[in-house]
Amino acid sequence: MQLTGLRVSGLSKSFAGVPALREVSLDFPAGAVTALMGENGAGKSTLIRILGGDHRPDGGRLELDGVRLELATPADARSAGIRVIGQEPEIVPHVSVAENVYLGSLPRRSGRLLDRAALRERMRADLTRLGFDRDLDPDTIGSKLTAAQRQLVEIMRALTTDAKVIAFDEPTSSLSDHETESLFALIGRLRRQGLAVIYVSHRMREIFRLADRVAVLRDGALVGERATADTSDREIVRMMVGRDLSTLFARKHNTPGRVVLDADAVTTDDVTDVSLQVRAGEVVALAGLVGAGRSELAGALAGDLPIRSGEVRVDGRKLRLRQPRDAVRAGMGYAPEERKAQALLLHRGVRDNISLAMLDRLRRLRFVRGGAERRLARQYVESLRVRTPSIEQEVRKLSGGNQQKVVLARWLARKPKVLILDEPTRGVDVGAKIEIYHVIEELAESGVAVLVISSELPEVLGLADRIVVMQHGRVTGELDREEASEEAVLALAMAADLSHTSRGNP
Repeated sequence: MQLTGLRVSGLSKSFAGVPALREVSLDFPAGAVTALMGENGAGKSTLIRILGGDHRPDGGRLELDGVRLELATPADARSAGIRVIGQEPEIVPHVSVAENVYLGSLPRRSGRLLDRAALRERMRADLTRLGFDRDLDPDTIGSKLTAAQRQLVEIMRALTTDAKVIAFDEPTSSLSDHETESLFALIGRLRRQGLAVIYVSHRMREIFRLADRVAVLRDGALVGERATADTSDREIVRMMVGRDLSTLFARKHNTPGRVVLDADAVTTDDVTDVSLQVRAGEVVALAGLVGAGRSELAGALAGDLPIRSGEVRVDGRKLRLRQPRDAVRAGMGYAPEERKAQALLLHRGVRDNISLAMLDRLRRLRFVRGGAERRLARQYVESLRVRTPSIEQEVRKLSGGNQQKVVLARWLARKPKVLILDEPTRGVDVGAKIEIYHVIEELAESGVAVLVISSELPEVLGLADRIVVMQHGRVTGELDREEASEEAVLALAMAADLSHTSRGNP
């Protein structure tokens, strides 16, 4: 039978009477990469979950190579040859990488005993074949894996089976440049082998580099399809949100005021002799490649990681940062990169998550004033346009962009002097990005000192008044807004000789 790929026809799905998909008809051809784009809440995740067998559609049909599918469970999807690589990989923490990859098909000897030698040999062969031999050690325990390595384990699981359709959901959100290049090369091989590849991403550069076609969803409906060779990022953004790309970075730059955050020669286990200042009303961006030490510096400034030497001052007062509570009491807020693992109580409601940093101000004696807490939550849900059925909705059920808004609401309610945002738009669609940029602009206008970490250079250049660049745990240079460019930032981020790097002159 000639391979034709996956076809969805008239697919619909509602939750509690609210439509998530509206009669979507779309082809995912074999031997092609189809990018699926849209704002958070547009229906992308619902469609992917239907393809993965997690949800059953209310109407419509699925066909693979001309054969109708009935996907009642994820096992049905896997049996049909459909694999979904999620943004949040499921890893068994206490077994090795190799055991995580081949769960359900582990080699045995004497009928029951795990054949570790055969498992290791099989794993190394597949790592080499797929181009990830530099990135994963078969014997590493699952709990020791980085976010990027967890993603690679999930990819390995899918590609060591007989797959016909592979859907990638934001696969590069936590990958290094080298790992990303390996993934792109792999996707190219999958296309040549005749697989239908579905690629969900908010990163325009990736879409135009990888995809043959782009399909855009909005409010659960298919807005349109385009060949990537025949469209542009501006057209795709207009299809997604009805706004032009030029509105993304329309921030007004203020005249900064007093020094609020002053880090002097800060040294931790991961960063060395880092000094920087952030003034009231100023947005300073920390730029650098993966592993530069930016997140580690942010964690130390927020009291989450120990500082070995150096000083941190807020409004001139030296801080003793032994735990995050010390930073919060000094007027600092911190939104970490891994919002699900580090910032959110996923099984608690929006109300609980927003009020988390405000309990000391909401309580009377030893009890939280419920009415005040609910009013606070409703205020910020409304002002940040958090899409949620109610303030009691579990945060894990919200989209990534709305989860990030809940984290921002927590700190806006606290009214900090300094706000540290680590990858605030990671895994967030274009529409939500615009809203988060507006929040950052409003914070700066109100006099908050904002320190932003971002791996997206256009975002860094559009948001920042100043850019501090790091490499290998050290500051390699600093650029004012007027002198900053992608080339200048990258030159500092890759500076080979740190001792001879001068300010703005790599």
